[in-house]
Order: sequence, then C-alpha cells, then structure tokens
Amino acid sequence: MKARYPHVMAVDLAGTVTYLKDHAVEHGFHVHDERHFVETYTLRQAWEVDVHPAEACEGPLDLHVAIDLDPRVVLDLEDALADTADIPEDPTGKFIVPFMFNWSLPPLGARPDLIVLATELAAKGGADLPIEVSAVDTYGALSDGEEHQLSLVAKVEISLIDLMYRQDTLCEVLDRVHDVSMYLVEESRSWEVQE
Repeated sequence: MKARYPHVMAVDLAGTVTYLKDHAVEHGFHVHDERHFVETYTLRQAWEVDVHPAEACEGPLDLHVAIDLDPRVVLDLEDALADTADIPEDPTGKFIVPFMFNWSLPPLGARPDLIVLATELAAKGGADLPIEVSAVDTYGALSDGEEHQLSLVAKVEISLIDLMYRQDTLCEVLDRVHDVSMYLVEESRSWEVQE
C-alpha cells in the first residue's frame, strides 16, 4: 500500500487564499478581514474574506467571498500532484470547489423591483456569474416600522487546480464581481432609509 503523504504537502491552501486576496486587490478591491474555519471531525475547511470595491470602502455595500473545501478534494489533489511532475488536468471536474460571493446592504428605505434588479444583474454578471436576488421584510418592534433587507448571492464552481495554479482564470469573474458591486453601490443611493 502506497504511503499517502511521503512528500511535502503540495496543496498550500493558506498560501492560495493569500494570493487570491492579492489578486482581488489587482481587480479593484480592498481586503478588510479574513476568517478560516476547520471542522474538527471532517477536517472540512472554509475561508471567508471581506472585501469592498476600492471606490466604495466606506460602504454601504458588504461583500463576503467564501471558499468551501471538501477534504476529499484536497486529498485527491495531493495524490494527483504526487503522481506527476506537472500540474494535473481536471477534465471530469473532480477537483471542483464552490466559490461564493455574498453581497449585503443595510436596511433599505424603498425596496427595489426585484425582477428589474435581477435582470440588470444578470446582464452585469452574465452566464459566468449567475446571481440570486432575494429580499426580506422584517419588523423589530411595531413602532420601528418595516425594514427591507436585500441579499444577493453568486455561486461559481472553480477547479482547485485553477484556484491554486491558474488564478488568471479568475480575472473575468473578479471583474464582473467588481462591476456588480459598483452597480449596487450606485443604485443603493435611491434605496436608502430616509431620515
């Protein structure tokens, strides 16, 4: 039976996320915070990175980028890297990881037309960045009135190989995320709570 890890770990997840943050800066974002979670039983790992468009660092938009890594994908990639001196290919999608973008805004004074907003965002995101749009109306106390909360989520599936070795393949996605973010910043001015 082959020893599973006789070599130095080839999958540098922390280094990959660090490089990803640098790449996001190149595409017009400021990085504000990072969280790393490890599930102790399954060793599943997740990273969350808080970013803002550089032009709108003071808000009102929050953007959380999340990567969820199944340990089996990491182990399979370790084996693939151990068996070759080259960067392995992924024709079957064996090393795919979900890459999530979560936009949120403070409570809105006026809820936008969700169908119009979803259509505008579909044009900005294109087929490569499908965006789900949702809104929730809440009442804290009856005297406070109704609050409108808007939430947007895009999920992109990316090969861990591309994430680690070919981050230039993320350039178009990051540009689209920036365009969507700036569109939301501009449009949100007409949705703000009026004092």
